[in-house]
Amino acid sequence: MNRPPAPVNVSVMHLRADSATVSWEVPEGDIIIGFSISQQRMDGKMQRFIREVNTTSRSCVLWDLEEETDYIIQVQSIGLYGESQASKRIHFRTLKKTDRFPSNSSNQDDPTVQGLDKARHLQTGEMIIIVVVLLMWAAVIALFCRQYDIIKDNDSSNSKEKVKPSSERSTPEHHSGGLLRSKFHQSVPSINIIEV
Repeated sequence: MNRPPAPVNVSVMHLRADSATVSWEVPEGDIIIGFSISQQRMDGKMQRFIREVNTTSRSCVLWDLEEETDYIIQVQSIGLYGESQASKRIHFRTLKKTDRFPSNSSNQDDPTVQGLDKARHLQTGEMIIIVVVLLMWAAVIALFCRQYDIIKDNDSSNSKEKVKPSSERSTPEHHSGGLLRSKFHQSVPSINIIEV
């Protein structure tokens, strides 16, 4: 029941005036089901905790940051049996709003936009996995229902075969052994044998 190891190689990228992306790595071997990030201003005025479970993500975008402000962050891994120790404290400073969109670059070259596209692809990949799993379950259920119908049909046809002869006899056309047989009896002359 050991706690997972602390995240390593924590770094801050895509630094902007009001956002930044934190990324980290997790040592091999332990099952990690989420992460927890503590974000604090250096002046101590504001502290925020971000916690996500049921994710294999190794990065997180921090929003609503203030421009030209120093922050300290720490990351923890969440495992099946609790949280890891906090990572080393990482310090970063947000940019000025004037630095946000340099005149010589377009939105396409903006690393934050690229980061968001990457996150969107990850979500699309996760959606594809979910859809495939749901389709597989639907196929299994459909196959089960089909097999169940075949078994049910076999059972009902077996019981119909047992009932069939009596139901045929009870129909008007086949009354008293069927039409052919009754006609045949009428056309054969009866022979009376008289013993002397």
